[in-house]
This record gives sequence, C-alpha cells and structure tokens, in this order.
Amino acid sequence: MREAQVVAEGEVIGAIGHGLCVLVGVAAADSTAEAELLSRKVLGLRVFDDEAGHMNRSLDDVGGALLVVSQFTLHADCRHGRRPSFTAAAPAPQARALYEHFVSVARVAGATVETGRFQARMTLALVNDGPVTLLLDTAELRAA
Repeated sequence: MREAQVVAEGEVIGAIGHGLCVLVGVAAADSTAEAELLSRKVLGLRVFDDEAGHMNRSLDDVGGALLVVSQFTLHADCRHGRRPSFTAAAPAPQARALYEHFVSVARVAGATVETGRFQARMTLALVNDGPVTLLLDTAELRAA
C-alpha cells in the first residue's frame, strides 16, 4: 500500500505512507493470545516486493508502517435475511482491550503504528499498490 489515512469528525487521526492498512475485527471468542498471534503474523508477512518483483519482504524490511483500524463489521453474518447480524463480534470493552493489545504488541516489536479511534465513525482512504488484500483469521492460523 502506498498510503492510507483515517479521519474522524473532520480530523485526520492516523496516516501512513508505505505500509499496511490493517482492519481488525475482534470476535467474542478472542483473547490476548489471538491478538498477539495476529500482530506477530502481520508484522512477519512477506508481502512487499524485492528487487526481482517477488513478494519476499516484510514490513520491517521495507521500513513500512501500520495503520490499524478497529472494524467490528468484519464479523457480520449475512446468511439470513437482509440485515447483518453482529453477534459474533466481541462486546465493545473486550474488543477495545484486544484491539489496543494488538497495537501494543506491534509497537513493542518496533513497528511504526498509527490508529483509528475505537467506536468512532471514521472514513478510511487508501491507495493500494498492487492486487494484494489478505484475510487473516486467527481460528485458521491456529489450525495450521
């Protein structure tokens, strides 16, 4: 990704250049273990091009940053009816704590991290660089 920014109430509250925009959805069954697993996985992903144009570099390798935005709607269940159900999403206090833990783990590891504002109505703008969008599910990561 070339750049991303998040705006709340008309104010830019987080912005990065080269790096990753991470939308974090916390499930009701998640714990600090999942937040740590996911944070380490994101930091270690080799999704940036090397000199040969192959995805072979991590965020640290390219000096990139993270823009981390809480996104409970990732847990929307749209299987029934026309209105999404969000019952799989964690309650706000749990989600906030795990979102903040995800961010903390990334910062302790040395990553430059910008964030959105938890539970705020935000607009997110990003300029993607290439056809890469990944979905990481901690349940699947644990099963691997």
